[in-house]
Amino acid sequence: MTQTTTFPSLGQNPRSTGLAIALAGAILMSFDPIFIRFSGVGGFDTAFLFGLFTAISMPIFIHLRDERGVLGTLKASGWPVVLSGLLMLGSASALVLSIKNTSVANTFVILSTAPALAAVFSRIFLGEVTRRATWIAIVAVMVGIAIVVSGSFGAGNLYGDVLAFFAVTCVSLNQTLLRRFQSVSRMASVGMGGLFLAVVMFFLASPESFSLSTWIIMAAMGLFTAPFGRVLSQVATRYITAPEVGMILMLEAVFAPLFAFGFFGEVPPLTSFVGGTVILVTVFVYAVVSSREEA
Repeated sequence: MTQTTTFPSLGQNPRSTGLAIALAGAILMSFDPIFIRFSGVGGFDTAFLFGLFTAISMPIFIHLRDERGVLGTLKASGWPVVLSGLLMLGSASALVLSIKNTSVANTFVILSTAPALAAVFSRIFLGEVTRRATWIAIVAVMVGIAIVVSGSFGAGNLYGDVLAFFAVTCVSLNQTLLRRFQSVSRMASVGMGGLFLAVVMFFLASPESFSLSTWIIMAAMGLFTAPFGRVLSQVATRYITAPEVGMILMLEAVFAPLFAFGFFGEVPPLTSFVGGTVILVTVFVYAVVSSREEA
């Protein structure tokens, strides 16, 4: 018997299962800024180390979880896994360059359009019609994101904003792609993206200057929290639509500041509390309503 990378259903409700998996992925990815802050390296170095350790960890876990082995899993996943990896490369590279060329606030607001873009791509490529309740929730989440970053929005430039839009387009296309090709190994997809990212960023990073603590901290991020957060977000597309996954992942805007407060004592501004409350309430109400409808 071939053992595939699957996750147990949380009850009999597929949507509840998908929402829970996406939530777990969002929580894990919310730790990214904490590791990056502790590592003390720049954007290109972070991207290189994340890609390197992801490219190391994913084949190991595929070997442990899938009897087909790494090559067998890649062969079974086919060309979509390569395209998914390239989309991950595009999103990660564009995000790094965007942050260097525009304000973080601008980047964050543009990234919040991910659920809406995913809804458009799902309609075009999959023929999926996004429910009215989902559209309402997406708009509410985007409003919450805008409130969170309202204090510093507008301090960027067009080049960085375009890069942020390219990044969010790649993310949305990747979610739609994996929604379409359910059999693609999510670990192989993330591992392929990590490999592409490490190769490209190697020429922009300075690994010879990294301290031992940087290697250890980024290893913890690149081997565990960051790649598995992305794996879970991709696994969620087997249970819920790409727009719904994108909406749940916006909870990073809530969790990341809370973790920063816990680790560094950084008190978020009032707008973060207001916007974060809007996002949390929206996602909570949507999850409850969706679960009842599914039941």
